[in-house]
Amino acid sequence: MTSITPQQNITKRKFLVVFIITLGIFAVAFLASNYFYSLRTAAIKDVESGINRQIVETEIQYQLLADAACDEPTSAGSQIPQMNELARRLDDMEQQRGTNDKEVISLKKDYSLLMIKDYLLLRERQRQCGEMSSTIIYFYSNAGECTDCIKMGHVLTQMREQYDRLHIYAFDYNLGLSSIDTLKSIYRTHFDPPILIINRKPYYGFKTQEQIEKLIPNIDKLRTASDTASSTTPTTTKEQ
Repeated sequence: MTSITPQQNITKRKFLVVFIITLGIFAVAFLASNYFYSLRTAAIKDVESGINRQIVETEIQYQLLADAACDEPTSAGSQIPQMNELARRLDDMEQQRGTNDKEVISLKKDYSLLMIKDYLLLRERQRQCGEMSSTIIYFYSNAGECTDCIKMGHVLTQMREQYDRLHIYAFDYNLGLSSIDTLKSIYRTHFDPPILIINRKPYYGFKTQEQIEKLIPNIDKLRTASDTASSTTPTTTKEQ
């Protein structure tokens, strides 16, 4: 019978110790990963819950605004301030979970329906009350690479900040929502994003802010009060 030498015992104990340490490291890493994943999942669920609640609140506000008389202020049109915050939160969620996430897509559809309702409410108040405002419908795409869509989004975000009576409605061209398909049909668009609908006419490809401003009649009347005051002062700042 072969005897086990002291050296072999030491080697076996070393292997056992290394195995236990390695197993412990993997266990700690696994538990830590599960812990942080649980925290992240809980945070996302909180965002989802907040977005759903905000959608319901915004829907109720639209119903109230629809009954508002023409002499009652409606924040320079129908667009509710919470919509911008809702868009930001949806964008954050899309960044976290990806553009193909089912929950993200579902919430984007709900948000898009609210935007269409906002657009229709604004058009109705323009007809009934003669409110001074203008709209841009913007179609972008998350399918493939659309660098012009990213640049176009930055330009429109800047314009939204400068013109409080300019209402911009951004829709994912490929969202698969029948109401968006109806908009595309009305304006006879074809897939070539970015697409801007200004004065019921489609414009394809990236447009600078200067190019867009030339397409909107009486654009200066849509400025915010602070921008209107500052526009009388010459500036040497280059256009971004």
